[in-house]
Amino acid sequence: MMKVISTTSQEWQRLCGRQLVRKRRIEDSVRKIVDDVYQGGDEALLRYTRRFDRAQLAPRQLRVTEAEISGAFQHLDPKFALQLKSAIQNVQSFYSRPRLKPVRSVDGDGVVLGEKFDPIERVGIYIPGGTASLVSTVYMTVIPAKKAGVRRIILATPPRKDGSVDPHILAVASLLDVDEVYKMGGAQAIAAMAFGTRTVPKVDKIVGPGNAYVAEAKRQVYGFVDVDTPAGPSEIAVIANRYSNAQYVLADLLGETEHAGGIAFLITTSKALARLARKQIPGGHCLVVKNLDEAVDAANRLAPEHLEIMVRSPQKLAKRITSAGAIFLGQYSPVTVGDYVAGPSHVLPTGGAARTFSGLGIDDFIRRTHVISYTKKALERMREPLERIAAIEGLPRHYEAVKVRLTG
Repeated sequence: MMKVISTTSQEWQRLCGRQLVRKRRIEDSVRKIVDDVYQGGDEALLRYTRRFDRAQLAPRQLRVTEAEISGAFQHLDPKFALQLKSAIQNVQSFYSRPRLKPVRSVDGDGVVLGEKFDPIERVGIYIPGGTASLVSTVYMTVIPAKKAGVRRIILATPPRKDGSVDPHILAVASLLDVDEVYKMGGAQAIAAMAFGTRTVPKVDKIVGPGNAYVAEAKRQVYGFVDVDTPAGPSEIAVIANRYSNAQYVLADLLGETEHAGGIAFLITTSKALARLARKQIPGGHCLVVKNLDEAVDAANRLAPEHLEIMVRSPQKLAKRITSAGAIFLGQYSPVTVGDYVAGPSHVLPTGGAARTFSGLGIDDFIRRTHVISYTKKALERMREPLERIAAIEGLPRHYEAVKVRLTG
């Protein structure tokens, strides 16, 4: 049953302050796995694969063969293949905007300042396994990386008990020309990509969703590699009022309950809608507000992963939303379209992280490098401030590096 709360309740304060909960038990378990894979490489990786995935693999079997990848696509239902291609085309189209261009400025003394942009060389992408076949996560992560110019993409996904990989995931990999797929999952897969093993290449960045163990592993290897936004249970918040279609609102809130640990929020000015949600939605929270201004403030405090605005003129409210992973406008924009076919990646910040993090995009795979070029005349002009700042900071040799160029 959905719980109805107010903005003055302690429950609301707790929800606004929610964050990804780190449990000591998970933290300790993951630390051991990460350390074991760091020390033991393939041997430790395969040991954990036997333990958690019940798959008996040899090192040479970790990498999926090209024949397996191409074969998976050939056996794909032709109608589903066309539907996949349509979704993939939408995502590719969205990320086909021009890449960042180098920035360059020149002043009167010949000083050249700028920035250059280069793609990350090697990216590891984690695709969860389990009971669901998360084909959409493959193209929602691979396409932004490819559009950024990443040269080498390593896909990791857990093997099934017989040592095979979900053929739907392989089929999408084939469609996207990804030929490096490894049969590994969980924290051990994250560690293998972060440190490298004899079989698994070391990457520079790891992206993709996962369970609490995967999220904790990414946190622990951060610094050895870069990682994407923190990811926890899926979330939806819906802003609705008496003009909203109650059937649509309830359907979208119910859809969130299909995710393990999924979190549903309803922010509404309608007490009648609140009563309906309370009766029909198993779990979640409903916040009854006085007006849509309060609804906007509440949504920004909540910073949900997905925010649906199902009121008249939703664009007006959307302009005032500053903290949400993705915003869905109007009666015919359910989260489902963003999950599968719209275009922007569905890898989004959760747990209130939308206040500071953004959804996965091309920029996540780009490195920015500053470029500085001075002339002797420009260096002479800045001589006194350089000398003074170096002296205040107690770093005299910093200024000597300037002085030798001007007095030699």
